[in-house]
Amino acid sequence: MAHPQDPAGIIPPEIGRWLPPLARQAILEAFGKSLPDPERCALEEALRDPRFTVRAGTFVTLTREGRLRGCIGNLAPTDALVASVRRNALHAAFHDPRFSPLAPDELDRVRIEVSVLSVPQKLAFSGPQELLARLVSGRDGVILKRGVSSATFLPQVWEQLPRKEDFLGQLCIKAGLPRTAWKEPGTEIETYRVQAFEEHGRGC
Repeated sequence: MAHPQDPAGIIPPEIGRWLPPLARQAILEAFGKSLPDPERCALEEALRDPRFTVRAGTFVTLTREGRLRGCIGNLAPTDALVASVRRNALHAAFHDPRFSPLAPDELDRVRIEVSVLSVPQKLAFSGPQELLARLVSGRDGVILKRGVSSATFLPQVWEQLPRKEDFLGQLCIKAGLPRTAWKEPGTEIETYRVQAFEEHGRGC
């Protein structure tokens, strides 16, 4: 069943291309710096477009030499796109508990990707085998909930964990649950899709 709010229908490419520069500018400002004047002026002009006021969940992912350096986001579309990206860029750079805060001399070696999320939808399934059958690897972002524990993987994680059992097992571990908790009654799954916008020509 198609998602009623597919992100591809929310953020056209001519808007999405400005999201990584927006995230980079937010981090630069935290260091008391800025994009070069031509880039900064172009970004400020682009942000006048009213389409940036759409509310959407976003994640900002930082990588360095192909390795994760920070990733923070929000699933619910609670904020306008610009505010969501700025906040998550700062959190990914400085408040991801898995990493030390980003240093000023690192930023030039970091690549930024911004993911815009569709509204998560609960996935109905009768047991583990139907869950495996209904998940679409490479497409679905997945939220796993059990009791007070929850965690999510963006669709990009399928690249590292293409086998569905491994994907779900690692998601359980991320949530602080046993690896096989996804098989147990009472575990809830929601799925969403993303539209990802990545910087080019930056980072290593």
